[in-house]
Amino acid sequence: MIGNFNDGSVKGKVQWGSGWWFLDQKDGMEKQMNALSNMGLISCFIGMLTDSRSFLSFPRHEYFRRVLCNLFGKEMASGELPQDMDLVGNTISNICYGNAKDYFNF
Repeated sequence: MIGNFNDGSVKGKVQWGSGWWFLDQKDGMEKQMNALSNMGLISCFIGMLTDSRSFLSFPRHEYFRRVLCNLFGKEMASGELPQDMDLVGNTISNICYGNAKDYFNF
């Protein structure tokens, strides 16, 4: 249903909620990212949400990046994604930083 509210004014205007607030482990994060990839555009994902006031958020962001890279790496190895490090690397970089920067107009 979230796709019904996109009007082209903002890339990824309505975001898929983050599963790890209640599924805060590898399997839950992978399931959430796979669902987003299957039903929407993971390339528009603004990435990990967190309470940035907490020092413990830093390792959670690192864990998110590792799970994300592993997910993309497995799909590259199985032939589901092209073996194009620039394309895939840019997508991962955008998910981890660039999309949120653009989305929030920073």
